[in-house]
Amino acid sequence: MERSLTIELVRVTEAAAIAAGRWMGLGKKNEADEAATSAMRRVFDTIPIQGTVVIGEGEMDEAPMLYIGEKLGQGCANPVDVAVDPLEGTNIVAKGLWNSLSVVAISDQGGLLHAPDMYMEKIAVGPNAVGKVDLDAPVADNLKAVAEANGKDVNDVVAIVLDRERHRQLIEEIRQAGARIKLISDGDVAAAINTCFPDTGVDILFGIGGAPEGVLAAVALKCLGGEIQGRLVPEDQEQYDRCIRMGLKDPRQVLRMEDLVKGEDAIFAATGVTDGELLKGVRYRGNVATTHSMVMRALTGTVRFIEGTHRLEKKPNLVLK
Repeated sequence: MERSLTIELVRVTEAAAIAAGRWMGLGKKNEADEAATSAMRRVFDTIPIQGTVVIGEGEMDEAPMLYIGEKLGQGCANPVDVAVDPLEGTNIVAKGLWNSLSVVAISDQGGLLHAPDMYMEKIAVGPNAVGKVDLDAPVADNLKAVAEANGKDVNDVVAIVLDRERHRQLIEEIRQAGARIKLISDGDVAAAINTCFPDTGVDILFGIGGAPEGVLAAVALKCLGGEIQGRLVPEDQEQYDRCIRMGLKDPRQVLRMEDLVKGEDAIFAATGVTDGELLKGVRYRGNVATTHSMVMRALTGTVRFIEGTHRLEKKPNLVLK
């Protein structure tokens, strides 16, 4: 892939974040999501790629969402797989909470798992603990391994978990092991990324969240040197059969990094919509918007943080030039 695509992808997430950020705290998650999606699609159409959405927000008949199979870009060289979440954390934006992002990831064609829109059991860690945790291991063993990898006692370890009824037993096991917990309402892509940055105070992610978000997080962790493991959780026969149709011989197998993101190269970009541990949310002042983004590439391991100031009167329809 062309290295210039890194900044092109930031343009995409910036536009989506600026469009969605106007809806922060207004209690209208669907409107925020639609605004982000429309802006993302417009900017994608200016990028020199031949992109196919493999991780999207729905099927073709669910427009205006960026649907699986949709073609993006100018249709020239650079055939790539595209994973998108124009607004990761729609409820977060609606309520004005932390860690909503606009997210895009790309890989060479065939590089991303075509994860269906269902649940995935996950465990994610930063670089120090790579190869030392296992999705099938007891919670206490994984916490001990992460503590040793990071030079901590178990009671200094912080696990991040979605605050859901389905995680009641998991939460109890973490507490019994002596670790601390950060419960979040939504946004487990940001949560997985945070395990790679010591300043966030997060050491490990546990729990069941969306499978598409698992693939997006895998691209980010590949760039950062971290690790995520996942297992799809089909809720009925229809979902199980869909996994088979998408090429998964065993939908219940443990999916490792090489299953989620193949090859050496992938690019991940995210822009903060609301404030978080790593990225600030969008700021508006009249016709000026300020954004805070990160972009990273697996091939080089380069991670960049970018602050952008956008004069919106010069950028009609948020096609940021």
